[in-house]
Amino acid sequence: MSNENNEAFEAIEGAVHRVGGTVLREVKAKDAIGLRLAHDLTQILPGQFKGRLFQKGHIVTEADIPLLLDIGKEHIYVMQLGENELHEDDAAERMAKALAGSGLKLTEPHEGKVNLKSELLGLAHVDEAVVRAINDIGEVALATVKTNAVLQAGKSIAATRVIPLIVDKKKVEAVEKLANEYRTANGGLSPLRVEPFRKLRIGLLTTGGEVFSGRIEDKFGPAVRSKVEAFGSEIAEQRFAPDDRQTIVNEIHYLLERQYDMILVTGGMSVDPDDRTPGAIKASGATIVSYGTPMLPGSMLLMGYIGEVPIMGLPGCVMHDPYTSFDALLPRILAGQPIVKDDIVGMGYGGLLT
Repeated sequence: MSNENNEAFEAIEGAVHRVGGTVLREVKAKDAIGLRLAHDLTQILPGQFKGRLFQKGHIVTEADIPLLLDIGKEHIYVMQLGENELHEDDAAERMAKALAGSGLKLTEPHEGKVNLKSELLGLAHVDEAVVRAINDIGEVALATVKTNAVLQAGKSIAATRVIPLIVDKKKVEAVEKLANEYRTANGGLSPLRVEPFRKLRIGLLTTGGEVFSGRIEDKFGPAVRSKVEAFGSEIAEQRFAPDDRQTIVNEIHYLLERQYDMILVTGGMSVDPDDRTPGAIKASGATIVSYGTPMLPGSMLLMGYIGEVPIMGLPGCVMHDPYTSFDALLPRILAGQPIVKDDIVGMGYGGLLT
């Protein structure tokens, strides 16, 4: 509240109540212009509408006076905050602004809450340590999605919330300090942000004599293409190979020569004697991050790199299960994250999806 409004608050007459450092005063509606409502005001139109007309914290304007009189409010409660206090809406907005990074927009504060929403299709980055530290402060709250969640445009990554109507300014300043410390330690990046997906051209190699010979219809291609295209990338070329190790190696090298951004190899990922894909991927020159993931479905997935090009061996479940280890890793790769062994190890926690 400005000094001018503080003076106006002090000048008006009316019964005074104190809650902490906050002063509540009963005033005539016509004298409340520029002052802040201390509580919600409800409008009732019989048979038509019943709901909030003004929310607590609203700054009264001249245009509001007729509406206040229409609902029978010739007198209202207004409030003046203490020097070290913040209204819940102001506090929630300050926290959201401090935490928000690239790809996010804020909603208007409402009842002490502000949503941070994604402006694009991308991958959520949420620093868990910052979230825990904020929620340990007390009287302020931060609820988020899990890091690496896929966000559509318009979906929320987080919401800031203030529990009481009035909160100590120091608690909000503590949130701002945590956000600033994170940025300093992470090259200016924010603890909450959305990483956009890159548009990759992907080479797909489907192995298996039964598909190569035409005995059965390829089901891998359509399934993988659908998953990839959902993130804005494309299968630029699909090749087929029998269960022959050297043929598979040759086809992987062909796809590398075409300079595709990622290579996906489907089929032949089990431990059966005729399944040659894992050995062929390694023989092609790939550095294997992991063959096998602690996640079901999708435990037989292989993750590796040939130089900087990601290469994955996909198990059969990718054809028919809606969410597998491939679906967990694909958006991270498309967002530009390098996948390391520790990422694979961590997939076991919460990884039982069947």
